[in-house]
Amino acid sequence: MRVLYYNWADPHDAEGRGGGVSIYQRNLIDGLAARGGFETAFLSSGLIYDLRNRAPRVEQISAGPSPRYALVNAGPVAPAHADFGGAAQLDHPATEAAFADFIERSGPWDVIHFNNLEGLPAQVLALRSRWPETRFVLSLHNYYPVCPQVNLWHQERQSCDGFDEGARCVTCLPATANPRSVRLAYGVGTVLARIGAGPQSLAYQKIFRPALGLAWRLARRLMRLRHRHTPASPEPPDGSLFQQRRARMVALINHNCDAVICVSKRVQQIAMQHGIDRAKLQTLYIGTREADAWQRTLPRAAFTRPDGTLRLAYLGYMRRDKGFYFLMQALLALPPDVAARLHLTIAARNGDAEALRLLSELAPRLASLRHIDGYTHDGLDDLLEDVDLGVVPVLWEDNLPQVSIEMHARHIPLLTSDLGGAQELGKCPDLVFRAGDTADFARALTRVLAGEVTQAQYWAKAMPPVTMAAHLDALTALYRETLRTRDAAPPADSRRRRNSA
Repeated sequence: MRVLYYNWADPHDAEGRGGGVSIYQRNLIDGLAARGGFETAFLSSGLIYDLRNRAPRVEQISAGPSPRYALVNAGPVAPAHADFGGAAQLDHPATEAAFADFIERSGPWDVIHFNNLEGLPAQVLALRSRWPETRFVLSLHNYYPVCPQVNLWHQERQSCDGFDEGARCVTCLPATANPRSVRLAYGVGTVLARIGAGPQSLAYQKIFRPALGLAWRLARRLMRLRHRHTPASPEPPDGSLFQQRRARMVALINHNCDAVICVSKRVQQIAMQHGIDRAKLQTLYIGTREADAWQRTLPRAAFTRPDGTLRLAYLGYMRRDKGFYFLMQALLALPPDVAARLHLTIAARNGDAEALRLLSELAPRLASLRHIDGYTHDGLDDLLEDVDLGVVPVLWEDNLPQVSIEMHARHIPLLTSDLGGAQELGKCPDLVFRAGDTADFARALTRVLAGEVTQAQYWAKAMPPVTMAAHLDALTALYRETLRTRDAAPPADSRRRRNSA
């Protein structure tokens, strides 16, 4: 079986872009290679640009058993917020032509699996009619098809549960990137990489990357100031373009994708609410090598230590949508006698001045506070060895946070908000609180400290983490099912091929 994978970021991106999806993609390709019977390749788009305005094209960036390709000079810039709601996210004929030419030259493919649509015009899905023997599969690792911000996160401060015919999208971001400037920055980065001064070089890390960061921060500040001093219009904003964007994206998916994979049940619910065909939706929890930790660890006997203290951990980013600032405020609001029973580990890269101020203010109120400026997967066992309870306080419908899997797989129960898929791992309502509600957070945490919620209660219905092998079984079964549907239909032409897997 021949499978082409797509995501906007290359899984071996030198700057580590793509996050957990890139890790997942590497594991997926390695797992299929070990099984045999599969031929894979990978295509990325939206990150590599020439300094000159040249037509889109596909270049091979690595050879080997699973070659990797990049679509250069794509119309849509990736990731999505670099080209917020741009017209090229729907249509860009030159990019569509480059994609089609690549498929014609490298095919035929049994399955093209899109792990995202960022970096491509969504209209490429309509090209499926050219290859009736190929099946299109889409994974929803975020909400890009229905949200140009990708995470249903309005004005960088609250979960977005409305649309107002696109008007909410118009006022969503106080500061948006200029796609032309982003392309230029990517073009400079491409040139530097080609002359040996890429992301791993000292010049790139010490000069180019900090300069880009400074330019973006200054631009955001300027745009915020302009936004603040722009008189409000008496007329409601015209959201028709965003309304058309959502309708077109959903229609293209429904008409052309053979299967749509959701990484949690909550994602499947949200996809259905936004009009994606229920018959094509299927929840497949992603496989992870972190599942190996499940066999190495055991549940703790109790949440609290003999001295009555509890060891909490927050992993990830010092970001508002991830709930970091909420967590700081919620802990600061606890009664002093409750806060004094908590040991807290924060494993996250240093944030802004406000984030560090909150940490400093919180530290003397707790039994202890340990801040680690980022972490690696190799160090997770040591980092989490003495943790009793993980906290996933997300304020948006986070599809299935990687950090929740990392902790859960080590038999660390999770105290989660009621948004997103993290709560599905423990299936323990006693450890779920209303997102953004400091009082409800305190209620759930206090019950743990009082012994009203036990480890045994948490693990009674908890879901074991999905191994990569089990995920591959489910995913390849889905591939084969879509291909059986193809083979049951009358042959489209004389080029019809039998499934080789």
